[in-house]
Amino acid sequence: MQPIYRLDPEKLFVEFNPPITAKEPIIPRRYTLTHSDITAELFLTIASEYAFDKITSMRDEVLAEWKTHNVSIYLHVYLYVGDFGPDVTATRNAIFRRELPLAMEAIVYGDRQFFSTHPNLNQAQIWVHFDSPDPNYNKFEYWGTPMDYK
Repeated sequence: MQPIYRLDPEKLFVEFNPPITAKEPIIPRRYTLTHSDITAELFLTIASEYAFDKITSMRDEVLAEWKTHNVSIYLHVYLYVGDFGPDVTATRNAIFRRELPLAMEAIVYGDRQFFSTHPNLNQAQIWVHFDSPDPNYNKFEYWGTPMDYK
């Protein structure tokens, strides 16, 4: 089955914060992806630190960074599901799961020069931490590779 691509590149705005460039370095390289509910625009900041100044009280951002484990490099994605009561937490979890493929498309497309420069990273594993004090939603899951989102 062919994946469904939903990213509209015209609604993605990418910002590189020095010393990060479109090609280097691999580590540290962190992604902060936020969005506008009104315009459906996506804002991707690629930097050595997360763009905490872009994070709102809604805590619906996607954070990701390149990490190593033993000799492997992988992309670690962090989502704050939280604990806002059963209904809100379940809704947040469902929204993150529904929108994560779009978020991954935005990261991979927004950093496409980086992936062209480091083609081996197209096959790196993506591990997602759904963070919640509620054990029903606190999960660490494999979500494929960047190639799955091209």
